[in-house]
Amino acid sequence: MRAVVLRGFGGPEELRPETVPEPEAGEGESVIDVSLAGLNFADLEIREGVYAPPRLPAVLGADVVGRRRSDGRRVVALLREGGGYAQVAAVRDAYAVEVPEDIDDMQAVGLLEQGCTAYGALVTAGRLRPGDSVAVTAAAGGVGHLAVQLALALGAGPVAAIASTPQKQAFARSLGAHVAVARPEELTEALPDGVDLYLDSVGGPALRAGLAAVAPFGRLVSVGARGGASDTVALDDLTGRSVGVHGLWMRQILAAPAVFARASQVLFTLASRGLLTARIDRVVPLAGVGAAHAAMAARETMGKVLVDVRA
Repeated sequence: MRAVVLRGFGGPEELRPETVPEPEAGEGESVIDVSLAGLNFADLEIREGVYAPPRLPAVLGADVVGRRRSDGRRVVALLREGGGYAQVAAVRDAYAVEVPEDIDDMQAVGLLEQGCTAYGALVTAGRLRPGDSVAVTAAAGGVGHLAVQLALALGAGPVAAIASTPQKQAFARSLGAHVAVARPEELTEALPDGVDLYLDSVGGPALRAGLAAVAPFGRLVSVGARGGASDTVALDDLTGRSVGVHGLWMRQILAAPAVFARASQVLFTLASRGLLTARIDRVVPLAGVGAAHAAMAARETMGKVLVDVRA
């Protein structure tokens, strides 16, 4: 089969298409003939060797959609150890979800990985309630643009989007965001009563600025921060306004089957009702994965980037 292989940590040029043996399914796994794979920001850090570095050579990619060989059913699946940038993948059955007939392949793989993260941040960790004001960082990104839509569909409001450029802010407003700003510091003027739930996927100064915008008894949920010194929050930062801070790691959602099943069900139900749509930024062939990594690193993408492993 054809796959994109990483043989050395470094830049996008380290990702090269090769012909490699097909994976074999182990116990509790199934083989999938992949049509599309997803590209996620964590893939960039894995490629550089700064986050969860795999044993090399490795095939990256955490989400795929295709047909299960055992029964021909169309499924979208998450791969915790990678293997998605390939024409064939072995996936754990517990992490595979059958795709409803009215959801196409692009939407299926565009929704599951980052949609479960958004759901986990808003609902599981964030305890979103109808009427809560919500702020979303990186609101034009893969997780962020789904989080804006999910918050609205679940009854939040107002919803504020934080996005770095006027184009990305306009995109967030097109999703229904009531407010779109460039920096967390602007939230105080946009939402003077504070934010009930702040979703941070940036970390560092943005996390601390967002925390300052959280209303008394509000919550901040951190997604994707790596626990560096700039992400540290002191207890004194919280007690003065009775603010809560939560962390979220996607692996914990997968470790709780009921949570994963509920998140998947909500995502596809809302998508079927037209209330949740994954914005597909681009679809690249296997030979274009390196260039797609570079575009994502340069913050040139909005929404989800997909890999057509057949091309």
